[in-house]
Amino acid sequence: MSDTAKPDRPDAKLVLEFDFDAPPTKVWRAVTIPELRERWLPDCDLAGAEPETSIPGEEVRYRLRDSEPPYRESHVIFRIEPNVSGGTRFRIIQQACEIGVKPPQPANSNCCLMRAAA
Repeated sequence: MSDTAKPDRPDAKLVLEFDFDAPPTKVWRAVTIPELRERWLPDCDLAGAEPETSIPGEEVRYRLRDSEPPYRESHVIFRIEPNVSGGTRFRIIQQACEIGVKPPQPANSNCCLMRAAA
């Protein structure tokens, strides 16, 4: 058995769907206003406090980072749309980030170095 963590498949998704009585504008505020979002999705769980992408009123995407090694990262997307009862259909989609493994370069690799502009 190996102690190394296997990378998550970037095509694997976890999808959760909820219906709320609250209108979409109220749910949107809960996922995009940092003071409200912090109550249920704290900044310490995010790789960056700002959304990666956003379609106002419809979808917002954050990047999450595990708090323990190997510090895996994933995308979490919140999709909001009105439901038939006048409330909100709230979809959470979490997907592993693509891991681009770059082998370490030796210090004496003779590769090109960035030169300062004169």
